[in-house]
Amino acid sequence: MTTLVSHQQRPHLVVTNYVQEEVIDFLSEFARVTANRSREPWSRRSLLEAAADADGLLMFMPDCVDADFLDHCPRLRSIAGALRGFDNFDLSACDAREIRYQFIPNLLAAPTAELTVAMLISLARSIPAGDAFVRTGQFPGWRPNFYSKGVINSTVGIVGMGQLGLEFAERMRGFGATLLYSDPIRLDRQSEQRLELQHVEFNDVIEHSDHLVLMVPLTNDTLHLINADVLARCKPGAVLINPCRGSVVDEQAVVRALQSGQLGGYGADVFEMEDWARQDHPGSIPQGLLDQRDRTVLTPHIGSAVQSIRDDIAMTAARNLKALVQSTLTPIR
Repeated sequence: MTTLVSHQQRPHLVVTNYVQEEVIDFLSEFARVTANRSREPWSRRSLLEAAADADGLLMFMPDCVDADFLDHCPRLRSIAGALRGFDNFDLSACDAREIRYQFIPNLLAAPTAELTVAMLISLARSIPAGDAFVRTGQFPGWRPNFYSKGVINSTVGIVGMGQLGLEFAERMRGFGATLLYSDPIRLDRQSEQRLELQHVEFNDVIEHSDHLVLMVPLTNDTLHLINADVLARCKPGAVLINPCRGSVVDEQAVVRALQSGQLGGYGADVFEMEDWARQDHPGSIPQGLLDQRDRTVLTPHIGSAVQSIRDDIAMTAARNLKALVQSTLTPIR
């Protein structure tokens, strides 16, 4: 199924979420552009209305593409995602309709790894609890309180060693911690030695880590990878950090583990309620998690929210979209 588009006809492109004006200007040089200039995502109805006659879409984390969505976009031939993970996109449905797609593989990893290090140190040094105490106005000066596990001489376990895991491991060198990692695909020995990494099985990472960091995509195999049974096998008082996808973790199980003291802390930049492709995804973050102020660091999905990097991501996605759309243009004779 090939759609023929005249080379004299300007394709219609839809930008579904906020981007800098430079991106819209770039796309407008060769296409008619409809853009969401709000900081809020469109509703599904508004998105469908905008995309009904679109030739290409520039899409973001809040968007969900499934077969029903694609059935409402008969002209659509190209999708460029300004994101790395694509669990909200039904790629099989795109393939069946010969819709080309491209995502951003590497630009998001470094800033997300940076945020992960910040979360780990914050929880390893009891910074949320200490900050809250100082703000009460009752801090009398130094006292032998708020002792914590720290990072020096601790064991940091990394589940998943893709690009994000590599960026995180790179930043953890020199912290004086033992670095373990688990991944079905083992790194070469040279990379392990350079990053001071030890490859172990998943159960060993779970059972021996003082600080456990998740770096895996959301798939059927990783849905609730960290559940009540796994948390029960963690070292008592371990810290868990999730910068990858909310549903890799069973948040209700995390609440119970925090309440019991089995988990010493939880840091998350992602939440189950964001995983819109899951029909049974929660509608909100568990209140029990929000209530654990002293032992949690919760950020609003800001892993890549560095201005220069987000600008680069959006422009890279725009260039990808241009290339995809122009590759589908076939002159009509």
